[in-house]
Amino acid sequence: MAKDFSARLNEMPEGWLQAMGVTITLATKDEVRAELITGAEHMQGYGIVHGGVHCGLIESLASIGAALFALPRGQHVVGLDNNTSFIRAVRAGVKLRAVATPISRGRRTQVWEARVIDEDDRVVATGRVRLLCLEAEQALAGEQVKGVLHPEQTPGSQSHS
Repeated sequence: MAKDFSARLNEMPEGWLQAMGVTITLATKDEVRAELITGAEHMQGYGIVHGGVHCGLIESLASIGAALFALPRGQHVVGLDNNTSFIRAVRAGVKLRAVATPISRGRRTQVWEARVIDEDDRVVATGRVRLLCLEAEQALAGEQVKGVLHPEQTPGSQSHS
């Protein structure tokens, strides 16, 4: 079985996952799982979870899994596109679970798919994320890439996708 990095990710003191209250329950190169209890911070004007929460959750899980696959090859990953479909509206107080798995993993790109499910096992959202694999020496936004899963970084370092 692949090494699970969920504890290391959950130790991050800041970032989007922490701001949204997401807990990573499994993080391997083959599958990433997370949980989130919806609250006021997740709502949009109609009192339902904002679609950006589903998009962000799906992209985060895909990015984590893709990074875990790419890092041993000396690569980092960034999202190229995220196609998320909203299936069912969700209100505050609902425990959501999400899972992402790879569809395709090449040297230059990866494609991951994900599902967000409510506490009654109903699909809330589905998504597909395409990610670009960057060589370690490539700069991103003018700086060297560093992230929480990079071997030289401490558990509190921030990852950007």
